[in-house]
Amino acid sequence: MSEGAGVAIVIPSWNSAALLPRCLDSLAGQGEVELVVVDNGSVDGTVGLLRERGIDPVTLPENVGFAAAVDLGVARTRTPFVLPLNADTELRPGAVAALVAALEGDPGLGGVAPRILQVEGEARDVDAARLYSAGMALTAGGRAFETGAGEAQSAAWLRRREVFGVCGAACLLRRELFDDLGGYERSFFAFYEDVDLNVRAQVRGWRFEYVPEAVVWHLGNASWQAEAPRPGAWNARLVARNRLVTQARFMPVGALPRIAAIEVGALARAARHRRFAATARGKLEGLRRLPAALRTRRRLAAAGDLRAPRRWLGR
Repeated sequence: MSEGAGVAIVIPSWNSAALLPRCLDSLAGQGEVELVVVDNGSVDGTVGLLRERGIDPVTLPENVGFAAAVDLGVARTRTPFVLPLNADTELRPGAVAALVAALEGDPGLGGVAPRILQVEGEARDVDAARLYSAGMALTAGGRAFETGAGEAQSAAWLRRREVFGVCGAACLLRRELFDDLGGYERSFFAFYEDVDLNVRAQVRGWRFEYVPEAVVWHLGNASWQAEAPRPGAWNARLVARNRLVTQARFMPVGALPRIAAIEVGALARAARHRRFAATARGKLEGLRRLPAALRTRRRLAAAGDLRAPRRWLGR
């Protein structure tokens, strides 16, 4: 921990002992930062590994999810910028400085997204790597996706641009935004909490930008795939539930037929991939949360502009 740092890096960990060494080593090239690791009840030696490295983690008795862990970590810091970071990421030297420079250069930006590259094997060849995310986007039906995911890099991905939002795996957020929104939505547990934060930020007038000079490697759902019980089914349930809640908070009423058709199609795909029960359960849980989501929608509309995130639909 560094008292003079302007950036707090918050890493939620869950049985991440095999992943954290490379992540933590990559922070050495980022200048002065404050580090907070929130451990979600790991049983694989993660806490011991952190303490051996001189890091005193926030230890939780059980897995409270990504959203709650990041919120707890951010609450322990006072820096002007916060950087939520997955345990299966690695920052290239200078990544944090590039992100900070972008935020400092534009007071209207609430957050910035680095160029996130997909880890494939042991090689770390920036030019040859495929993209994991060049910022978040929305379909016409309000489903979120990572721009450029799986694509080879080209000149188009090396230019700064405004984006709908940032990926929760690695992003730099202005503390004012985090405080304004009350952090991530803890009831989501995991998945779509970054989409929901992006939506609420847009409603409140914040903007986001993609900063390709900042490069981050990301393996993708590594702890989840290794430790979650039936990770595919758990993922399907949480995404189905949290997506419905997020859509209810901002999508126009006229989009309901499109959303209904898309969700029926999602159930059909889930059946083909043997995840029908998990997906259906998630949708039912989402429907039960609709009254609360609609109350949030009314609060958002009273405090901001629901049309702001809608301008990104279909891009």
